[in-house]
Amino acid sequence: MYYQSSLLLILFVLPFFTTEVICISKFTRNDFPGDFVFGAGTSSYQYEGAVAEDGRTPSIWDTFAHEGMTPGKSTADITSDGYHKHKEDAKLMIDAGLEAYRFSISWSRILPYGRGTVNPKALEYYKSVIHEIFEKGIKIHVSLHHLDLPQILQDEYGGWLDRRIVDDLKEFADLCFREFGDKVSRWTTIVEPNVYGSAGYDSGIFAPGRCSHPFGLINCRAGNSITEPYIAVHNMLIAHAEVVKLYRMKYQGKQDGKIGLNFYSFWGYPFSNTSADVEAVQRVFDFQFGWILNPLVFGDYPETMKKICGPKLPNFTASQKKLLKGSFDFISLNHYTSAFVRDNSIILQISPRDFFSDMAAIVTASRNDTSNSTFVPTHPQVDPVGLRYLLEYLKENYGDFPIYVEENGYCEAANMSALDDHARIDALRGYIGATLEAIRNGVNIKGYFIWSFIDVFEYLGGYQSSCGLYHVDFNDELRPRTPKLSAHWYYNFLKNNSEALFSMERTEDLQNLLHSSL
Repeated sequence: MYYQSSLLLILFVLPFFTTEVICISKFTRNDFPGDFVFGAGTSSYQYEGAVAEDGRTPSIWDTFAHEGMTPGKSTADITSDGYHKHKEDAKLMIDAGLEAYRFSISWSRILPYGRGTVNPKALEYYKSVIHEIFEKGIKIHVSLHHLDLPQILQDEYGGWLDRRIVDDLKEFADLCFREFGDKVSRWTTIVEPNVYGSAGYDSGIFAPGRCSHPFGLINCRAGNSITEPYIAVHNMLIAHAEVVKLYRMKYQGKQDGKIGLNFYSFWGYPFSNTSADVEAVQRVFDFQFGWILNPLVFGDYPETMKKICGPKLPNFTASQKKLLKGSFDFISLNHYTSAFVRDNSIILQISPRDFFSDMAAIVTASRNDTSNSTFVPTHPQVDPVGLRYLLEYLKENYGDFPIYVEENGYCEAANMSALDDHARIDALRGYIGATLEAIRNGVNIKGYFIWSFIDVFEYLGGYQSSCGLYHVDFNDELRPRTPKLSAHWYYNFLKNNSEALFSMERTEDLQNLLHSSL
């Protein structure tokens, strides 16, 4: 397997092991600013199920899963059954102390044909979801598009590879703003466009599974790994900016919400103190974060990308640059891990290259790996201080804008998933402490969300990974939910302002929470 595919797993796989880095020894909920929110999240395809009910049509992930492209060849046809159990789940949000809930809206449920005819059953469902949450005083954060494009648009014109997608996303967004915007406090246009582009159009391990040899999966059937990642993300950025313009002109003044974009992030350490490795870290940051942030903050791609990619990196017109620059009220990021980065710029002498080759770096989980191909660890690093470094890097290099940590968490192998999930508590405690330290160092962070609220279908892990605060028994057709110890812990932190539960020592009080009611 080519190193690019391994690199993708290093960057995007969810962690199963924690390296404890404790920045702040003691803190409580009250140490955070008054307008800071704590929450948890899910996404439509991963949570809802009911994929063929009440008028919903397939998304690209339905197709991808049914073609056997997911771990264990699993699908999200039922998954957590959130479509039928959302009222029950809203009560569990109170039990976990959530101050905010982040979820996404299924485009193919709302607009079964991608545009035009609106599905009234879908409107009814999402209005019910929002009502249940809003009435409980929980702030609502909605992602418009979380990787699950309607398959009908993929079939019609290639989805994100065609500029027609811009108008279709605007129509979908306009409908959502109009129908739900009076109760939604934060809108995210597109989740993880950098992952969407590289995993969906280079390696092919995410839907729509487009790739080309020798860069992607062995069974690449269609695609061009050399150009398509850049084209897809280019169209995502333009679509994002157009949706923000629409929201600001038509809805924001009346609804008083905020709108932004999300990207996947990780922190990188130089493999050695050589200038080549230090420069490689910056190059990786430019290709991972700068690919998304530079156009929004500065109006264009990083110079590093333009120099390396040349003409295969699309150009923004002058009007597009103006539209993109400042097209956000906040930025949100998904963050799970850190890695070591080693220079591989010799690969730039080879042509053709895909996205990962253009990045010209080898990413490893350990300095012990000195091979020339990326090592895929069984236990990727969970490094709380890396999150703090990242947040401070963003402020220093991009400005003092509001930031939400919209995904962070800890996943265990499903067959090891116990209700007594101390390791998850340790990891969450470390990351929340790192977030607080970044705030104290001047970073404008507005919220922190755990992934995930309950166990769901995981894009990379299927049902082999368990990430939720609540356990879901996927072997039971009723999909019962059971709070893990971490759900009790989160409640006590948020509602009881507890400090004692943050001790890294195992205490009787912590153990007893598992058997107590909230």
